[in-house]
Amino acid sequence: MERYKGLGIYSNSELTPSLIEKFCMLDNSSKFILKQAFERLGLSARAHGRILKVARTIADLDESKNIQDKHLLEAIQYRSLDKKYDRR
Repeated sequence: MERYKGLGIYSNSELTPSLIEKFCMLDNSSKFILKQAFERLGLSARAHGRILKVARTIADLDESKNIQDKHLLEAIQYRSLDKKYDRR
């Protein structure tokens, strides 16, 4: 709540694309991981935001100020499972 004070949002799930850019910054290693995941898994642009929001939440649970590779990898893994089991 402190991070989003004054923005009118209360959780990572409410982040807009511009707020994702601000609060879900990745280092070069994580950017590379995300790029590889998109190429290999054929993920959509919409999945990009979802993965970053989940990675931000995982980092928060880990009490980490920044999203690290391990947080991003876990978020990608969850997205892969969603894609695997979502048969709509």
